[in-house]
Amino acid sequence: METELTAVFEKSPYGYIGYVEELPGANTQGKTLEETKQNLIEAIGLVLRANREITEEELKGKEFTKEEIGEVLV
Repeated sequence: METELTAVFEKSPYGYIGYVEELPGANTQGKTLEETKQNLIEAIGLVLRANREITEEELKGKEFTKEEIGEVLV
């Protein structure tokens, strides 16, 4: 599944901050724009993994079905 996310980068007195509009919690900072971009890619992965782990823990002992939903259009 391919999903496009929107990264926003803002200049700050200390470098840059970056975040993803569609994914609350995926934010970072860096001294350079390139460093901030790389940090944001890592942050996205961490947020997605954390969300998956939280959900898996909440589902323990419950009956459920899990499946991919395909491409999401917004």
